[in-house]
Amino acid sequence: MKIYGLQKMTLLDYPGHVACTVFLGGCDYRCPFCHNFELAEGTAPAVMDDGELLAFLSKRTGLLDGVAITGGEPTLSKGLPDLLARIRELGFSTKLDSNGAHPDVLARILEDGLADYIAMDIKNSPAKWAQTVGREHVDLAPIRESIALIKTAAPDYEFRTTVVDQLHEESDFHAMGEMIAGAKAYFLQSFTDRDTVPFAGLSAPAPEKLRAYAEIARAYVPNAQVRGVD
Repeated sequence: MKIYGLQKMTLLDYPGHVACTVFLGGCDYRCPFCHNFELAEGTAPAVMDDGELLAFLSKRTGLLDGVAITGGEPTLSKGLPDLLARIRELGFSTKLDSNGAHPDVLARILEDGLADYIAMDIKNSPAKWAQTVGREHVDLAPIRESIALIKTAAPDYEFRTTVVDQLHEESDFHAMGEMIAGAKAYFLQSFTDRDTVPFAGLSAPAPEKLRAYAEIARAYVPNAQVRGVD
């Protein structure tokens, strides 16, 4: 199994854990604000295979306590359940990032107890979801299925939205709040421009606008917070 990136230590990607972050390739979305677009479109070279990753992790027991799997979209990788199982055999807690488009994979992972924490992206309101992920049409039934599954079956979880000033407005947070109403946690994080972002001209909302969006979301998810903005 190919691994496309490894951040050897992070205190941010897995809440409450000293972790590393593993990047898998491929994605069914083409979000114009994506930081890892080369992973999404499959042009990035692999940096190691799963054997090399596990060898690295075996030397980090006692130094790291968690592994975050992200992408791209990890649930597209057929070897994901096996990789998670092998990571857990080494004694690490596991976090999985997902866009929620493949609830069947999430269901298997949760049924087999392979993920301790799920972070699912809520891209935008249903009316603007396809536009926000760079597709002409997106079937939201799997998305809603994943939301329900995570809320009922994940040991711990969060929903999150990367907020882009050109893509999000107040009404969207009412609609997204309705989608995840009653969830344990919802985080709004501000878009940050980088050289790897595929579309120019996108910008972050002002901090006060982001806080106003979070206040709207709290009507649906009381634990709605802004992440990474003072």
